Amino acid sequence: MSIARFWRETPRRYNLGGSKCTVCGTVYFPPRPVCPVCPQHRRSIEKMVPSQLSGRGEVLSYTIVHEAAEGFEMQVPYVLALVKTDEGPVLTGQVVDLEPAAVRIGMRVHATFRKLREEGAAGVIHYGYKFAPTDDGERAPGPEPPTEKVGAGTAPADRARA
Repeated sequence: MSIARFWRETPRRYNLGGSKCTVCGTVYFPPRPVCPVCPQHRRSIEKMVPSQLSGRGEVLSYTIVHEAAEGFEMQVPYVLALVKTDEGPVLTGQVVDLEPAAVRIGMRVHATFRKLREEGAAGVIHYGYKFAPTDDGERAPGPEPPTEKVGAGTAPADRARA
């Protein structure tokens, strides 16, 4: 990726940028060019506008993963949840910063950006969103800036290394 392209795409990094249909008001993540909810889809063409998700939401459902996918073996057990954002879209993400047994349906969470992995000798770092519990149980802050933790809070061994 060129330097110019990197800086052009920076606003999309570390944000939950979606789109909103100005015809029916439905919010989508990731962004869509056309609204599938509107009865006549073509009515939404060129009427979709960027929409920033707050990152706040609640756990709709979750599972505790004990047999990890490749690259996540050091994080087991970890929680993978469906989170309904305050704006409406449902996102899939890992819940971090608490023991897996503490996760509950209806729990308030907020998006946090974490280091997922490093790639190759050049050390290209990949970040992504995860969800952390809110402190007050009600309203959560917006997305947090990236941290250097890898899988923080997913397993006691990870916290000891972080």
